[in-house]
Amino acid sequence: MSGQSTTRTVPGSGGSGTARTGRTGQVLSNVAVALGLVLFLGGFAWGAVAYRPYTVPTTSMAPTIDAGERVLAERVDGGEVRRGDVVVFRDATWSNAPMVKRVVAVGGDTVSCCEDGKLTVNGKEIDEPYLPDDPMARSAVFPEVTVPKGRLFLLGDERSGSVDSTAHLTDAASGTVARDAVQARVDAVVWPMDGMLAEPAGFKTLGPLSTPGPLPSVLAAVVGGAVLVLAGAAYGPLAKRAAASRARSAAGSAGGR
Repeated sequence: MSGQSTTRTVPGSGGSGTARTGRTGQVLSNVAVALGLVLFLGGFAWGAVAYRPYTVPTTSMAPTIDAGERVLAERVDGGEVRRGDVVVFRDATWSNAPMVKRVVAVGGDTVSCCEDGKLTVNGKEIDEPYLPDDPMARSAVFPEVTVPKGRLFLLGDERSGSVDSTAHLTDAASGTVARDAVQARVDAVVWPMDGMLAEPAGFKTLGPLSTPGPLPSVLAAVVGGAVLVLAGAAYGPLAKRAAASRARSAAGSAGGR
């Protein structure tokens, strides 16, 4: 007999290589779960800081927002509000509760309705595709108003049934609301999931519009984080199943020699 060992390695078994691959996969799995948790929780925290949820109780903003629908409104300073924005505000002379209306004119503007059935701001007719199809629901005839500096003129999209600036024209401020009464700017209807509000493009002729808030990025962080967590958590069971399958295959191959 020779003094050499007769131990053999099954070709293709790659024991040490498989172990290294398994360790690398486990590390990547842990990284994916950790990153996913950061994105998921961070997205929720970001959304909680940037947005406030509201339920709209009336049809005054239909069809843009119907009664009972839930919206997400970005917390903004009243000085950031521009024409066309749908805002949440509170004014003691209007109501003790938050109200949701559309800003159609800002300080220094002149506004009236309706020539050719359209709202007129600073002598320009405004195209408003978000209004109801029913001509009666679009009607809100009122004389020209000059909006004082630092104030806003607001209308509901369902003009005929909305208690808005037109209902307060005889007030000292001619139906306008102070900018600092604004609490937030509505970005999206989230229940039902109608999505982001359409851009009020008709006001572009009067100046720049507001930039939408970070809601798409917030949602991307939450969804992306959830995907990473689930993918990382699924690695362990999948890796064990794959290892068991390879072991059975190797055993079968060795037994057939």
